[in-house]
Amino acid sequence: MVTETDRTTSRMQSFSTSPQSAYGREPLDGAQGTIALRSMGERRFGRFNRLGVKTLLWREVLRFLKVYTQTLLAPVATAVLFMTVFSLALGQGRGDVLGVSFTAFIAPGIVMMTVLQNAFANTSSSMVIAKVQGNIVDTLMPPLSAGELTFGIAMGGALRGVLVAVLAAVVIFPFAGVGLAHPLWAMIFVCLGALLLALIGLAAGIWSEKFDHIAAVTNFIVTPLSFLSGTFYSIDRLPPAMQTISHLNPIFYIIDGFRYGVLGVSDSNPWIGLAYSLTMIGLVWALCWSLFKSGYKLKS
Repeated sequence: MVTETDRTTSRMQSFSTSPQSAYGREPLDGAQGTIALRSMGERRFGRFNRLGVKTLLWREVLRFLKVYTQTLLAPVATAVLFMTVFSLALGQGRGDVLGVSFTAFIAPGIVMMTVLQNAFANTSSSMVIAKVQGNIVDTLMPPLSAGELTFGIAMGGALRGVLVAVLAAVVIFPFAGVGLAHPLWAMIFVCLGALLLALIGLAAGIWSEKFDHIAAVTNFIVTPLSFLSGTFYSIDRLPPAMQTISHLNPIFYIIDGFRYGVLGVSDSNPWIGLAYSLTMIGLVWALCWSLFKSGYKLKS
């Protein structure tokens, strides 16, 4: 004799082993169930999830806009202090550098150095804060591929760098008495520099497990590369060995290319700098993509 309990148990087993409908309420049988199973996990946004990337990018932008006095205005104030100190302390007694005054020569370097540091800080802090607070899952759970995650976060950092460049240039260039000799070149190298350091910051943020690790990368890698890249001097004054080392520094080409766009003079061919910068961006982009793809230090 079949009891009511047996019937209930049979229905529950049938429900748990049958494919579920789109609403998860009723089991699907036959071909309909097969289609439902095949559709699970399929990408429904095409090859590029534009809405997801746009949302991620907007989140990164809002992060620094919410505290714009710290993320945008403070870097500009620091750049102005650098410009003032170097101009008053060294500018009066220094001769021309590459055919321009010392004050005009260092202006593009200071602006670009500020851009690079802030682009790096935006992406690296975004990743480390998410990991330390334990909400990195909010970034990894949405249906975004490794390339889309890299694009959204890196572009947010690059946008902060570009905004800092515009604000710093508006304040510093009139003070230094310079304009834009080649506006297109200046814009290209600002964007390339911001994107490169945003990607480096993203890779460093994924690698780092706490804020001390990011501080170490900033103090021992980013800052030395920025200061030793011809920001305050022409590399023609360096010994041959140091000139060779400087030509391996990607930040040198970024700053030198931006200086060419602003002043029309440079230590190297801007086309070489463009090719080198694009190569480095491609390499670091591939590194960030592989880190997201593998879940390195992101997934347990």
